[in-house]
Amino acid sequence: MRTDYVQRFLFERLHIRGRLVCLTGAWTQMLEGRDYPASIAELLGHATALAVLLGANQKDAGRVTLQVQGSGSVKLLVADCTADLKVRGMAKAEGEAPELGDGRLAVTFEDHASGQLYQSLVPLEGETLAQIFENYLRRSEQRESFLRLHADGRALCGLLLEKLPAADAADADGWNRVCLLANTLTLDETIDAQPYDLLVKLFHEELLRVFRLYPVEYHCPWNPRSVERVLRSLGRAELESLLAEQGAVTVRNEMCNHEYRFDRAAVEAILA
Repeated sequence: MRTDYVQRFLFERLHIRGRLVCLTGAWTQMLEGRDYPASIAELLGHATALAVLLGANQKDAGRVTLQVQGSGSVKLLVADCTADLKVRGMAKAEGEAPELGDGRLAVTFEDHASGQLYQSLVPLEGETLAQIFENYLRRSEQRESFLRLHADGRALCGLLLEKLPAADAADADGWNRVCLLANTLTLDETIDAQPYDLLVKLFHEELLRVFRLYPVEYHCPWNPRSVERVLRSLGRAELESLLAEQGAVTVRNEMCNHEYRFDRAAVEAILA
C-alpha cells in the first residue's frame, strides 16, 4: 500500500476540488526521538497534514510554512513542505494538554525563484486546528472549505475539499452531500486502502476525476557543513568564549531534532 502520498481529485460536475494526504513512514520519521505526548503529536500531525495539503497546491518551486503560536500549553507548532513534497515539522509545548489559547496562525509562501515571501496571518479562532485553518481559507481565498484531520503516533491523514464558485449553480445540494460523506473518513481507512479505491468508496455516488498520485517524504538531513559556515561567521573571539565557558560549541537544530557538537579540535579545523 502506498501510504506516503498526496492525491488531488475533482468532482467535475459539482465544481468541487479536493486533496487527500496520508503519511506513515514519513510521519514516524518526523516523530523519531521527539518523545512528544500523544496529544501533542496528534496536533503536530494535523499541522503537518495541512502543510502537505498546501504544498501540493504550489505551482512554482518554493516552500510553504505553517506556524501556530499560542498562549496555551502549546506554544509553537511549525510544519513546512516544499513544492516537491518534502516535509518536516516540530512542536513546543508545556505539559500534555493540547491547548493553543490565544495567538495566531501564520502561513508563509516562499518563492525560490524570486526570493520573495508572502505571508498571511489570522487569529486562532476555532476550537480545533481544522476550524482555524478553515477560517484562514475563508479570509485568504474567500472560499468555503471542508477539512478533516486525523493523526496518532503511527500515521496521519487529511482531507480538504474546496467549493468552487460555480458549485451552487451546478448542484444546489452537491456541497452538502459531499461534505456529509467526507465527514465519515477515518484514519484506518486511509492506511488500509489505495487512495483511488478509498475515494471511490467514500464518494461512491459521485463522479470523480482523480489526478496523478504524488509521493511525500520526510526531509531534514544531517548537515554539519551549514552549521560550520555559521560558526565561522561568528569569528574566533566568540568561539573561544564559548569553548572556555562550555568546553565545546553546541548547536541545536530544533526543527530537525539534530544536535551538533564541536570540540576545540573541530573548532580549530573550522577556523583554519
